[in-house]
Amino acid sequence: MGYQNITFPDDSMFLVTGGAGFIGSNLCEAILKLGYKVRCLDDLSTGKQSNIDIFIDKSNYEFIKGDIKNLDICLKACEGVDYVLHQAAWGSVPRSIEMPLFYCANNITGTLNMMEAARQSGVKKFVYASSSSVYGDEPNLPKKEGKEGNLLSPYAVSKCADEEWAKQYTIHYGLKTYGLRYFNVFGRRQDPDGVYAAVIPKFIRQLLRGERPTINGDGRQSRDFTYIENVIEANLKACMAEREAAGQVYNIAYGGREYLLDIYYSLTNALGVDIEPNFGPDRAGDIKHSNADISKAKELLGYNPEWSFDRGIKAAIEWYKENLCER
Repeated sequence: MGYQNITFPDDSMFLVTGGAGFIGSNLCEAILKLGYKVRCLDDLSTGKQSNIDIFIDKSNYEFIKGDIKNLDICLKACEGVDYVLHQAAWGSVPRSIEMPLFYCANNITGTLNMMEAARQSGVKKFVYASSSSVYGDEPNLPKKEGKEGNLLSPYAVSKCADEEWAKQYTIHYGLKTYGLRYFNVFGRRQDPDGVYAAVIPKFIRQLLRGERPTINGDGRQSRDFTYIENVIEANLKACMAEREAAGQVYNIAYGGREYLLDIYYSLTNALGVDIEPNFGPDRAGDIKHSNADISKAKELLGYNPEWSFDRGIKAAIEWYKENLCER
């Protein structure tokens, strides 16, 4: 069940890129709890030192401050590594529209650097973060691998390019790559700050402060919100996957569908506040509806997500109440 019973060789070394970020720091924590060695690579451009300070005293943990756009740094980070969990990237669809050259350099070239470093270092498995944004304007639900539409943002282009490069590295260079298309991940340590903050932590913080949040659009857009524990499971199970599963991409979600307006009112009820939202314009590049078919990940990765949206949002609310009230 889950990932707690997954075992690797005792001396296994994991490299988590973007390890000071939301997903990356949770991966570091889970691997350390399982008793394996973790090397964290992050340039702290979007990740936070506070996310990884809790690991400093652990003997199995190592931190490298460095940029994935630098191949030498990537090569150094991959020395002696068995499994790479590549999470380093800049997110946000709207920000990517404002910064296309940076997204190309960071998300595409940076990922290519990591694959090349992993190949040269003899890494066993290269698991990387992709995104549901690659489905673009494909209208059919649920979203299924192999049925993609027109890409709607530079961010989506960057993730699609990563998938194509990963396929080439598996075909031509023998690097076993596994792409995980995340669907709206949420949970502890997700940053509530900034104009590009994810919607759930942003709403929670504003409601805790008595502020009136703004919903982009009419609130009738739907998402397959995925709790962080499911994502940890997917990464670790990809490290255990058969060779035949390499060079492919997988939807990582719970397989549900939640409407933004419903989520908003569930948050107000859970927090005991009565605040009506503002409604703003739709965000450029956003898709209207998202819901994942996770059958491929179940079949080829053994992925079996245990955390429903309802279970996850209760845990997330408790974490934010404990950690944001004083901030």
